[in-house]
Amino acid sequence: MKNRINKIGIILTASLMLSGCDMDRYPLTSFSEDTFYSDEANVKLALTGLYRGNITLGVDYGAADWWAYSAVILLDGVSDIGYDRRGFNNDLGKLTSGQLQDNNGWVKSLYQSPYKRISACCRFLEGLDKIGGQSTEMQRMRAEARFIRALQYFYLGSYYHDVPLVKTVLTLDEANNVEKSTRKEVLEYAASELDEVSKVLPRQKDLQGSELGRATAQAALAYLARTYMILEDYPKAAQACKQIMDWGDNELEPDYQKLFYPSNRANKEFIFASQFVDDLAGTGLPQHVYPIKDGGWCLVNASNNLFEAYDFKDGTPFSYDDPQFNKENFGANRDPRLDYTIYYDGATFKGTKYSCNPETTAADKIGPGQTTQTGYLMRKYLDEGWSGDINAYGIAVPLARYADILLLYLEAKVKAGEVINQTLLDATINKVRGRESVNMPPITETNSADLMKIIQKERMIELAFEGWRLWDLYRWGIAEERLNMDIYGSPFYVSNQDLMKKKDGVRDPWDRWYVNTRSFVSGQEVWPIPLAEKNINPNLR
Repeated sequence: MKNRINKIGIILTASLMLSGCDMDRYPLTSFSEDTFYSDEANVKLALTGLYRGNITLGVDYGAADWWAYSAVILLDGVSDIGYDRRGFNNDLGKLTSGQLQDNNGWVKSLYQSPYKRISACCRFLEGLDKIGGQSTEMQRMRAEARFIRALQYFYLGSYYHDVPLVKTVLTLDEANNVEKSTRKEVLEYAASELDEVSKVLPRQKDLQGSELGRATAQAALAYLARTYMILEDYPKAAQACKQIMDWGDNELEPDYQKLFYPSNRANKEFIFASQFVDDLAGTGLPQHVYPIKDGGWCLVNASNNLFEAYDFKDGTPFSYDDPQFNKENFGANRDPRLDYTIYYDGATFKGTKYSCNPETTAADKIGPGQTTQTGYLMRKYLDEGWSGDINAYGIAVPLARYADILLLYLEAKVKAGEVINQTLLDATINKVRGRESVNMPPITETNSADLMKIIQKERMIELAFEGWRLWDLYRWGIAEERLNMDIYGSPFYVSNQDLMKKKDGVRDPWDRWYVNTRSFVSGQEVWPIPLAEKNINPNLR
């Protein structure tokens, strides 16, 4: 019975939607607000709608919500660690290829979705204020609504910078005339809210099984730390991370690969996650990322930048010229997270060999069309033992997890100018690297400048395809450097070199497949407010 209740809770969180539009609208127009919130069951129903937002089930063709699997995973596909199979001629690819404009569909959706949630949260909170509900549960739900609202401002401030800061329900006229607040004001408000609700929300250890997916104190602190990292208040970012660490409710899961499988959604490493359920409220992730042989579209391609970031098992940097590199098995002698995250030519997936070599006759042969463009596809999240509707895959998509907190804590300490010692390294980055299924050599570097480069690389590997790569590149100020480069894929050791794609007719010295060249434009790490919004409200121009 308990398992049944748990599933129902997850389904509600993932599938119930109370839709609204614009800053002045809210879904409860069919109800009397004077009486609706007097019933605690109704309040819980409305709260579920706040969590759901604009998340759609099945295949997300374009992300309508920051917590959708598409926004989390596909966004990494346009960073330096990936490549969207469709290239730069779609709105997703244009985000980082120097073609970003204010009529971009992704920019529009990921701007409007937070404000729909913010409006709903404001209406929800004002409804609770009217009835004056003071029960512990009511106080908790009020904190959850504030948490959800604050997170919308975290995303808006992260990517759009100066945006309207709306804290109350607006009339139509007010909504059409709001003015922008500075990025600092937006993020400081988010930080203040997250700090306050972290003291009200329950700790993760106190969640009931049926409450999986609801916000916790740790979730609030995780986003608080991220917000302070953008504000460059590194001592406060470290403090938020340290609180999570000191509580001891969270721990690293031993098996990195299975951490992301549907059967492991209730693990202690996930701090906050979008919850989906097989068949009932699933995602279309397999449809997006499977190879052709398994019925997929090959949309998310890993790049050579990610492939080459995985060191050899002894900790030495990867090199194609190193005798440890096995041309017959790219994952041999490498950081085990490579095989857990990427699959490549010759790897076995779902019981059959993945073959994309240009000399193969297999359907997944690299080249034009609906196939891999790099020779690398995403393996993370995909349980090979799972069978079902590939448009209804029931995973938990992590939005915050403990490994990220450990790495953020170390980074905050470095950025704060503190003295770094081995004890700190062992408590943070070496815990992540020392995970039982990973077991990479410990880091001993204590020079801050050199250590920062190691942290950047570790986050790139550990958090691949979890939606944080662009965020990291933007806040580190290295987007122009990392996104202005040739994109290569897998090396192919073929007998007929005429089959190899080359750049400017020149063969790559390591026999890598040339894919494309991304030309990021400086300043486009700040996304524009959508044209549709500026046409309505001149104050947003």
